Amino acid sequence: MLKGITPLLGPEVLAFLRAMGHGDEIAIVDANYPADAHARRLVRMDGHEAPVILDAVLSLMPLDAAVDGAAFRPCAFGDCERREPVFAEFEAAIARREPGFRLTPIAGEPFYDRVRAAYAVIASGERRLYGNIILRKGVIATPGAAP
Repeated sequence: MLKGITPLLGPEVLAFLRAMGHGDEIAIVDANYPADAHARRLVRMDGHEAPVILDAVLSLMPLDAAVDGAAFRPCAFGDCERREPVFAEFEAAIARREPGFRLTPIAGEPFYDRVRAAYAVIASGERRLYGNIILRKGVIATPGAAP
């Protein structure tokens, strides 16, 4: 146990988050996602829903403000306009932890390709379809440094 860090994040996730550099991405995927097949580095958090894991990750990791998109979700049933309830929960966690960022949809195979290229994948126990999100890591500036 560590002060100020949720016990939800175990040593593997903490190591991944610390080792990631600016621009690296981490994916949180649902229970149906082929995580073992797609992950370069994988940690399993099967007992937890994806929005809960997202909130814990964003409690430590900044999103990348230097690019247009830093949080990505799949398009549900091939429709990027379709709003699944899990997407609203992702957006609420982002608004709480990283205000000003939006959730960008990515259609079909390009979403899978981005997960395959991610630094790490967290396999959640999320049972809702399309409960997947990719996060691009930003930087923590030196106090007093110009942005």
